[in-house]
Amino acid sequence: MKRRPLGRTGIEVAPLAFGANVFGWTVDEPTAFVLLDAFVDHGFNLVDTADVYSKWVPGNGGGESETVIGRWIERSGKRERLVVATKVGMEMPGHGKGLSARHIRAACEASLARLRTDRIDLYQAHAEDPQTPIDETLEAFDRLVREGKVRAIGCSNFSAPSLSAALEASSRLGLASFATLQPGYNLYSRAQFEGDLMSLCVREEIGVIPYYALASGFLTGKYRSAADLGKSPRGERSVKKYMDERGFRILAALDDVAHRLHAKPAQVALAWLMARPAISAPIASATSLAQLRELMAAAELALDAPASERLDRASG
Repeated sequence: MKRRPLGRTGIEVAPLAFGANVFGWTVDEPTAFVLLDAFVDHGFNLVDTADVYSKWVPGNGGGESETVIGRWIERSGKRERLVVATKVGMEMPGHGKGLSARHIRAACEASLARLRTDRIDLYQAHAEDPQTPIDETLEAFDRLVREGKVRAIGCSNFSAPSLSAALEASSRLGLASFATLQPGYNLYSRAQFEGDLMSLCVREEIGVIPYYALASGFLTGKYRSAADLGKSPRGERSVKKYMDERGFRILAALDDVAHRLHAKPAQVALAWLMARPAISAPIASATSLAQLRELMAAAELALDAPASERLDRASG
């Protein structure tokens, strides 16, 4: 499988990232171990998590996903085949939030302990922090890079002006700079990323790792009526907003292209993202081995010009 550069990090990744937000939520530890084994054994290597995953589950306090990954790393012995990406900045109960130097340092040490590793391959600012000067944030990240605890840094949910300001500050101060961006981006949700943010990422060679690559499962075709929303914990909470005229137009296009290419709608939606400018690897989650195999097959699917044009028209 051909790998792609993860921005300017020097790290190469397969064109699909596993979204580990489901660990400690809809995926228990034994199933997570099976999924991680299959993912890595098929040549994929980028696993994305965050310290805050999966705090939203009743009884959880955050850190559950990292803990599962850490136990798998220890048990499997496959650490060198894995690119671990995690995030800092969202509120952790009892530990605060934000991108202050103090919080980044403490959060990094906690993530390293849960992950049972000596370094984080990609450490990302989970969201902008207007209360902390960007210089302070970047200096904290830079120290972690120089200490060898972090290989590269990135950001998530940053606007084009904020990312541009961060890149300028890194250059001005001689600090490690954000090499990746995680935006919400998929066939349905295009406007937030396409435009200034995409242009900036292309120009600065920022590796883009889109989350919500399948629009919380909507682009798999699993949800086609209000009655389908009860099929998963994400249905009513996250999918209902996509069920409008445009959403169903996109599903029809996915169905058409998938039928012609003998593929699944989810594979087509991921292949479309993989072919977009600046994309290193879209993030997608699976809760079963069958789902994971379907998603991994997207890396081998090449969309022809008519397919891309059909999807662009439907989602434009």
